[in-house]
Amino acid sequence: MVDQRPDPAEVKRAAQARLVAIVLAATMVLWMGAQWLGGQMGWETRFVFLFDFAALAAFLWAMVVTYQIWRGRQS
Repeated sequence: MVDQRPDPAEVKRAAQARLVAIVLAATMVLWMGAQWLGGQMGWETRFVFLFDFAALAAFLWAMVVTYQIWRGRQS
């Protein structure tokens, strides 16, 4: 039987892709929860915007890492 070991670069890209997926899912759940909780508790708009900006930062990070994964597969 032939022992085929995966390429270390491919394993690293797969781990990065899993991390991006986890961050995207967690960001959506936390952001939606914060929006709902803020509405229920009557938080000021500036506090709710803080969660919006944190979610935007997480989405931006995910886009950058996804682009890096994509570029890594091109070579």
